[in-house]
Amino acid sequence: MKSIIAIILSLAVFFTTEKNTAPATVNKSESSVMWKAAKVTGEHWGYVPIADATLDYSNGKITGGSFEMDMVNLTVEDLTDPKSKGNLTNHLKSDDFFSVEKFNTASFKITDAKSSNGRDYVISGNLTIKGISQPISFPAKVSTSGNKLTAEGDITFDRTKFDIKFRSGNYFENLADKLIYDDVNLKVKLVASI
Repeated sequence: MKSIIAIILSLAVFFTTEKNTAPATVNKSESSVMWKAAKVTGEHWGYVPIADATLDYSNGKITGGSFEMDMVNLTVEDLTDPKSKGNLTNHLKSDDFFSVEKFNTASFKITDAKSSNGRDYVISGNLTIKGISQPISFPAKVSTSGNKLTAEGDITFDRTKFDIKFRSGNYFENLADKLIYDDVNLKVKLVASI
């Protein structure tokens, strides 16, 4: 009798989970990744288009997902002079930085999403840049309105862990005002239908 009850309970849990699981369809045109990096004399920022993204949404909470960034179409938005803008964009795509010819995408895959209220999260996962994966955690906020879900996260990573060492104070001396700080910030916004 106990084994029959256990089987019934297991089936109930299985079917309840299946019923409440809904894959979220990410709208790439409404979603964005904004990058920002700083140096001694100022900072630069721009966008990296989202090539692909998925969010796993179950029982009112994010349970997994991933997004892929199109490094080929990375932009610089803080510069207005076309020549300066083009020079920086091309330099960021070079082997000094993201080696875009060899690695045309970067990605993040969620391994854990912790939330006590379904709104405030600590997201953990693997960030992959230039073929190098590193574990990273960051805070995120999730809101829903009707069938629309918006997830916003603030990722800061050390570029040198991804073999991006150009003008890093940890690898080069006497850089003075040529130094570029190691931390890079990504503000991620994913908008999905649930």
